[in-house]
Amino acid sequence: MNETDVIIIGAGAAGLMCAIETGKRGRKVIVLDHANKAGKKILMSGGGRCNFTNYFIESGSFISNNPHFCKSALSRYTQWDFLALIERYRIAFHEKAHGQLFCNVSAKDILAMLLSECAKVSVIMQLSTRIEKIEQLSGQFHIKTGNGSFACKSLVIATGGLSIPKMGATPLGYKIAEQFGINVLSTRAGLVPFTLHPEDKDKFSTLSGISVPCLVSNKRQAFRESMLFTHRGLSGPAMLQISSYWQPGEDVMVNLLPQVNLDVELKSKRRQKIKYTLKMVLDGYLPKRVIRCLLNEDLLNLSLQDLSDRQIQQISDQFHGWSIKPNGTEGYRTAEVTLGGVDCDAISSKTMESKKVPGLYFIGEVMDVTGWLGGYNFQWAWSSGWCAGQYV
Repeated sequence: MNETDVIIIGAGAAGLMCAIETGKRGRKVIVLDHANKAGKKILMSGGGRCNFTNYFIESGSFISNNPHFCKSALSRYTQWDFLALIERYRIAFHEKAHGQLFCNVSAKDILAMLLSECAKVSVIMQLSTRIEKIEQLSGQFHIKTGNGSFACKSLVIATGGLSIPKMGATPLGYKIAEQFGINVLSTRAGLVPFTLHPEDKDKFSTLSGISVPCLVSNKRQAFRESMLFTHRGLSGPAMLQISSYWQPGEDVMVNLLPQVNLDVELKSKRRQKIKYTLKMVLDGYLPKRVIRCLLNEDLLNLSLQDLSDRQIQQISDQFHGWSIKPNGTEGYRTAEVTLGGVDCDAISSKTMESKKVPGLYFIGEVMDVTGWLGGYNFQWAWSSGWCAGQYV
């Protein structure tokens, strides 16, 4: 039996941050993970450059059944705190759209930094280790694994969600919560591409690879980002963002020309009495293939002089209010995050400790806290891991 102060299950972003902070307090820490390498999801994130945080972190950019829960952690360990760590290691980074921060070189820099910090405080990392059984006996947690047995006073669950199973995602964290009588809210894929119904798929699959800026919305949220047509459906930042707010059976509204009022533009050009065809005007705003998927060639070849006000309004509505009903999503296979998870009402927002099981903590994606695309989920990992690390 290997006895220690703290065991953290999960060597991802949240688990490593928690290990660092716990070790700084002089606690003996062992991190267990079934993967053969730590931080696999860190390495593949952001196209290999890790979108590690965002300049504009705020609680409104997170989804949870308890929308106030994340505020405490995010305010106590902020994006500026993580940036200070980044800068100590002289990791070069750059900002993309909407405050998103990426490594200039590689996500490996972030992982190397975290592992270096773990080494400084003597964190023990045991990988390729599968959890077989967990019990609470005489004020300690006993963990049986395929590579030996462990005992600890504090147990931290940092196992992540169900997204990208090929990276090793499992429901272990939810099973542990349920074993100890902690409520787990239903889960589903978030930040995930949409699939289309067969007739729409046939129609739009010819546009595969085309990306267009747009404003996408439903009754609950709106995002101004780019949309990507794929051979399966619709993806790109706009669709990934709205997918977290989408419910099966709902339409998604897409404004394909958020930068212009098409009704005003067409009427203005019609008044100029220049021989513009509808096609000539629209080709200045959108890829030709997208236009031809939405309007027939006969209409496109008409002169603006031949279009009535009503026709112009209908054309404008087609581009500003394109409505599409997804068939579903691609699911956990390609989802970036998992919505739902361990019920935040059962966890202390200050310490991340279970309210009913002393010594049991939950951090990161396993919880019912899901951020927007753009570094928000990593910041939640850093913040929740840091907070738990002050108390375990």
